[in-house]
Amino acid sequence: MAITDVPEFTHLTDADIESLGVELDAIRQDIEDSRGERDSRYIRRTIAAQRALEVAGRLTLAASSKRSAWWAGTVTLGVAKIIENMEIGHNVMHGQWDWMNDPEIHSSTWEWDMSGASKHWRFTHNFMHHKYTNILGMDDDVGYGVIRVTRDQRWKPFNLYGNLLFNTLLAIGFEWGVGLQHLELGKISKGRDDRKATLKRVQEFGVKAGQQVAKDYVFYPALTSLSPGATFKSTLTANAVANVIRNVWANAVIFCGHFPDGADKFTKTDMVGESKGQWYLRQMLGSANFDGGPALRFMSGNLSNQIEHHLYPDLPSNRLHEISIRVREVCDKYDLPYTTGPFLVQYAKTWRTIAKLSLPDRFLRDTADDAPETRSERMFAVLEPVDNGQRRGLKSAIAAVRARRRGKRSAQQGPHVAA
Repeated sequence: MAITDVPEFTHLTDADIESLGVELDAIRQDIEDSRGERDSRYIRRTIAAQRALEVAGRLTLAASSKRSAWWAGTVTLGVAKIIENMEIGHNVMHGQWDWMNDPEIHSSTWEWDMSGASKHWRFTHNFMHHKYTNILGMDDDVGYGVIRVTRDQRWKPFNLYGNLLFNTLLAIGFEWGVGLQHLELGKISKGRDDRKATLKRVQEFGVKAGQQVAKDYVFYPALTSLSPGATFKSTLTANAVANVIRNVWANAVIFCGHFPDGADKFTKTDMVGESKGQWYLRQMLGSANFDGGPALRFMSGNLSNQIEHHLYPDLPSNRLHEISIRVREVCDKYDLPYTTGPFLVQYAKTWRTIAKLSLPDRFLRDTADDAPETRSERMFAVLEPVDNGQRRGLKSAIAAVRARRRGKRSAQQGPHVAA
């Protein structure tokens, strides 16, 4: 099932892991030492451009209700919401720009254009998810409590239809899923919550969600309806579609970073006595990247470099691509896999996993310890020890297991084909 021993799984000694941690710490220090005007100029220009884009979208919607103008305004507004959510809100609230000491662009003051309160997100995401990345029973982002994404999660008849249904609904209403996450509805339904704390969180969520609904579905539609070229309904619909555009995109980017093949899961035993180097390893193994140029990196909030983001969640997003070159070199040095691929391929793999795991395990071909979505140190039990004096690293060991499996399948199919 999930990995229970990270050092054993990675085929690294304690000395290797300590050395790896030192090298990754050095990368962090280099970036921190070189932060400066170039970086602050980047985030300020990004915020200015995003706000100009939002104004352009809303003016376009107010100017005309023609279908072409409506779609132009709606898509422009959707793109503005994506940038605010991905490259600005997410990254500012991670503290990536706190070093500037700008009271406006600071993790403690930024409130994003989403239904969930920033305060709640900073706890569920910055603390719970990034500290306990992919640890079963600790990180609620592993399936969000409703989607089965690993065989470590017991199959239920609900998964047969719920996996794909809830993934679709989550994509469309992603901001609401994120906003509701901190309320811990599962604990509430079982009566295991702190009722006083729950009521406070519900009140905070209600205030923020109410403000968001009023802004998008009452205030702006009413404002644009004053223009002879627009109606209340046309702007309300445009805002709803723009929010869906943002939600679906954000969901796709987040899922590409956490659920494609090669994004591993872990057990609570991995937390016991975890060193800094082991924490780094868990972040690298539990995350995945996708390939893309500057435009795709920007529109994803630079989460196309999810591995680097999980290693250094509070370093400026505009530096992650630069960091990735050095992280790849570290992976090559220690024979570690660097999980990446084209965006559409990575996203398709997440849907394939979710569709596959909607079925009971008896219908699945791969073993519970050696499947694309779930691996553990037990997958290497089939390998013979290396007897040539060389040490086999994780990347080479995985390749050896895969080659052995292909060889067995070819041998089994050979007589049948010949017949």
